[in-house]
Amino acid sequence: MSEESDKKPENDPQLAAKVKESARQIWLAGLGAYNKAEEDTGKFFERLVQEGEQLENKTRGVVEKQIKSVETRVDDVRQKATGTWDKLEHLFDERVSGALRRLGIHRREEIEALEHRIEALENELKRLRGKRAADEEE
Repeated sequence: MSEESDKKPENDPQLAAKVKESARQIWLAGLGAYNKAEEDTGKFFERLVQEGEQLENKTRGVVEKQIKSVETRVDDVRQKATGTWDKLEHLFDERVSGALRRLGIHRREEIEALEHRIEALENELKRLRGKRAADEEE
């Protein structure tokens, strides 16, 4: 039986060495594959970053043009709206002033002008009274 046990594969030193060498080669192939995958992943990541930067640069220009276009349009609309609002305000003021005149209500400027005229007339009257009183005393 010793001959039979010597012929068993687990007792064959050459077979054991071959299996050991095959296992080592498989292990090294796995390490090589892992290393290659890691290198390729790094390169792939770098390529993705570069493509992303290129895309960002392209879209940034387009977006900036669109933003400027929108800002220009907003400014135009704002100016038109302001001009229209000023016209409406002026028209409203004219209509209100006309309605107040028809009702006999005077504007503030007219009342102030009348107040200045009254004040001037009162001063003139005081001056004339003072002059008359002085003439009478003589």
